[in-house]
Amino acid sequence: MTPRRIVFVVFDGFQPLDLTGPHEVFHSAGDYVCEIVATRAGPVRSVSGLLVHAAHGVADLDPAGTDTLVVVGGRGVDRAREDAALVAWIAAAAAGARRVASVCSGVFLLAAAGLLDGRRVTTHWAREEQLAREHPEARVDCDPIFVRDGRVWTSAGVTSGMDLALALVEDDLGRDVAHAVARRLVLFLRRPGGQSQFSVALWSRQPATDPVRAAVGAIHADPGARHDIAALATHAGLSPRHLQRRFTAELGVPPAAYVERVRVEAARRALTEGDEPVEAIARHCGFATAETLRRTFHRRLGVAPSDYRARFRSTTGLTGVHDSSEEDASEEGENV
Repeated sequence: MTPRRIVFVVFDGFQPLDLTGPHEVFHSAGDYVCEIVATRAGPVRSVSGLLVHAAHGVADLDPAGTDTLVVVGGRGVDRAREDAALVAWIAAAAAGARRVASVCSGVFLLAAAGLLDGRRVTTHWAREEQLAREHPEARVDCDPIFVRDGRVWTSAGVTSGMDLALALVEDDLGRDVAHAVARRLVLFLRRPGGQSQFSVALWSRQPATDPVRAAVGAIHADPGARHDIAALATHAGLSPRHLQRRFTAELGVPPAAYVERVRVEAARRALTEGDEPVEAIARHCGFATAETLRRTFHRRLGVAPSDYRARFRSTTGLTGVHDSSEEDASEEGENV
């Protein structure tokens, strides 16, 4: 089989892990040839100062023949998307590529190249409002760590680029190869069959003030306890209305949604790490009944608790892709 050609696009001020993480995944899988392109060939400085050698500049690398185009992110993306030559090369490469992917804020370069019209996409949570405001042609959803919409794959940021690369490897070479790569790189890989796929919830925002921090601490300390707005307001020492407003402003989600996410994560851990019946797990995690837990799992993860346990019981950790054809939700984040 002819190796598939993976082309990474970098620019001054890129996030190095957006490049090196996926690059190592593809290299470990074999059957891939990885190339790096920038505006000009030569050293390209990352946001952290790390220099990476781009073997090609856009003037000397034929965009034809690219199997998978991967555009990285980083703080330099805003300047990079004003680079007409770079954006034009991305558009030309994407036109013939089998797949197009972005890591983190690399999605802004895809947008500049006109590749997001009507697409459901994700990016780092800190860039969500900017992406939605500047590119109304895209359907922005920063809940999942991955979104796949047809041949366009977008990821939330930094470490999620490795998860995205694993998903692309699985799409090409199968589950066994992806698992072998994950083991070799000491990564977590736990994904179901079919199109409904999962990702780990990473709390990308932290409370900024002590009252909200107290409320969040109470939720995590005992997910199964009573956590309605009145109870949380007592922990915070604020009125319920004041807490509701401050909590949502600081964490980006209202208290009830945050509580549900924490409870779902607690139930996921309990299902895969212990032997308790689903009914007992539901009570301990604050769902009251097994039916409530089942409905919540179906809404958020697209699978029943018993099926989730059967699929994931043997391993630990949780990463994955969210396909745009599904209605489940998940999270990720860092360094844009």
